[in-house]
Amino acid sequence: MEIPVVRNVLEANDRIALNLKETFAKHNILVLNLISSPGSGKTSLLEKTLRDLKNEFCMAVIEGDLQTDNDARRVAATGAQAVQINTDGGCHLDANMVQKALKSFNLEEIDILFVENVGNLVCPVEFDCGEDAKIALLSAAEGDDKPEKYPRLFQLAQVMIVNKIDLLDYVDFSVENAKKHAKALNNDLQVFELSCRTEAGLEPWYAWLRSELGKKRV
Repeated sequence: MEIPVVRNVLEANDRIALNLKETFAKHNILVLNLISSPGSGKTSLLEKTLRDLKNEFCMAVIEGDLQTDNDARRVAATGAQAVQINTDGGCHLDANMVQKALKSFNLEEIDILFVENVGNLVCPVEFDCGEDAKIALLSAAEGDDKPEKYPRLFQLAQVMIVNKIDLLDYVDFSVENAKKHAKALNNDLQVFELSCRTEAGLEPWYAWLRSELGKKRV
């Protein structure tokens, strides 16, 4: 009896997600769903991106967390618009939550909307939030076998970001192994290696954002 219930939940989410996609397309907004384990550096990446590109684009962030608005405060300090969603124990954001959060934004003013999902490599993957792409982020502080352990995310993601490469000399992490495992699941996956602390590798990520936004505006 549980399987139909799960199916109904996902189908209801997908209907709302489809409406969101139509809304975002109407306003030419590039929407990216950032998914990672806790502590991989999603918020740090957003802080760098929002500050470095603020003169090029109008960007906004929907922050998903179990509790607190700590990350939303960090994002807002860059000057970007931010809305916090506290799931109170929920392990993911869904399309309905994103739809409600949009009421706080003027969509006419947004070029790129980042959805920083709850730190989790399982549940967030299953719930479409109307995004153009899922961004899988893992850090050098984690195991390079994450793509093997959590294949669904890397199968569906358009981009994999390997963050905290400044730690590679101090941890047992092989970027090549992580890329090999991920590419075996999704050969079209684009991979960026970067460090928010040293700023190494950020420019290719920014170039990809510019390119994807350009495609939305064609």
